[in-house]
Amino acid sequence: MPDKDLAISQNVDLASVQLDYGAFRQLALNPNLSHHERIGFPDSYREGFEADIYDDICSKLPLFREREKTVVDIGPGCANLPRMIIDACAKNDHRLVLVDSEEMLRQLPDGPHLSKVRGFFPTNSEEVRQAAGGPIDIILCYSVLHYLFVETNPFHVIDTIVDMLDHGGMALLGDIPNLSKRNRFFASPRGVSFHQEFTGTDQLPPPPEAGPAFHKIDDGVLAGLVHRAQLAGCDAYIVPQPATLPMSNRRDDLLLRKP
Repeated sequence: MPDKDLAISQNVDLASVQLDYGAFRQLALNPNLSHHERIGFPDSYREGFEADIYDDICSKLPLFREREKTVVDIGPGCANLPRMIIDACAKNDHRLVLVDSEEMLRQLPDGPHLSKVRGFFPTNSEEVRQAAGGPIDIILCYSVLHYLFVETNPFHVIDTIVDMLDHGGMALLGDIPNLSKRNRFFASPRGVSFHQEFTGTDQLPPPPEAGPAFHKIDDGVLAGLVHRAQLAGCDAYIVPQPATLPMSNRRDDLLLRKP
């Protein structure tokens, strides 16, 4: 489906769309899609889960519950989660910088405590620094890294995030699809039951592909990103999601702490 059709089509099959920065800009304009679909998720994957996602983010970024911090949210999209972030930052007197396309950002509210930086990260990292106006305490990049992995150098993304963080700061690159974890899950009895219940058949999950999959993040990629963050000066950890999140059985989070 050509990108130009994504902004008007009433029947967008998200599973068949090559999602990238340009495609998301088009989805954001489509009045026929829900706010979850505009960020690439079927409603069943996000509806009713955003409060749990928000709580998990806060548990991994405890600085977020403190006061008067500077927060950068890379790729917030236009659903309910960024609105929760915006409200919490206003309540806690945080300075908030939202980084996304014009098409996404225009659908989010404005406020005296927040700035919006248009464009593709990390190309616009200097604009982000200027908007922050000082040291950055918290960086959130949720359900975004796997798209950056395809479109740009993920090591450059990690280097830029670490460089932007103030000492004592934290970054969460969350909700990362991990092909290795997915393969392990679907090779297990629980994974087989999950697949059969989801498809409504008695078929087994498809076997994993041999070798690394093109444009997919796996254990090796995540280990490399952890090592890169460590070399850049951060403590780095691959951390699980709670079982209450809809894709916890096949996604991981990457948590960075700068000493």
